[in-house]
Amino acid sequence: MTDRDLGALLHALTRAVVDAEVPVLRAHGVEMWDYVVLGGLEQGAAPTQSQLAAAVGRDKTRLIPILDRLEARDLLRRTPDPDDRRNRVVALTDTGRSLLADCRAAIRALEEDLFGDAATLRRSLQAEADRLDM
Repeated sequence: MTDRDLGALLHALTRAVVDAEVPVLRAHGVEMWDYVVLGGLEQGAAPTQSQLAAAVGRDKTRLIPILDRLEARDLLRRTPDPDDRRNRVVALTDTGRSLLADCRAAIRALEEDLFGDAATLRRSLQAEADRLDM
C-alpha cells in the first residue's frame, strides 16, 4: 500500500462517501446539489441567490435550475428583498427543513456503516476545519 498524502486520501474518501450518498438521496427524491443547497440554507435564509451560490460553491447560473426545482416542490421559497426588489431572499420551508433532516438521518446511518464511529471522525474533522477557519 502506498503512503499517500492527506489530500489524496481525503479526496478518495470524499469521492467514495459522495458515491455512497447518491442512492440515499435519490431515495428521498433529491440530487446531491439539491441536498447541498438545502444544507446551505439550514442556518438561515440567504440574502441573495448570488450569496447562496458563493456559499455552496455553485456557479449562480447553474444554481437557478436547482432553486426552481426545489421551489416547485415547496422545499424552499424565494421572496423579493424588501430593501432591493432586484434580489431574491432564499429560505427553507418547513417541508424543506423536514426533508433535509430525513436525508441527514439517512446519511448519518450510512456514515456509521462506512466508518463505524463516524461521529468521532466528524468531530475531529470539524475541529480541524474550525481551526483552519473553514
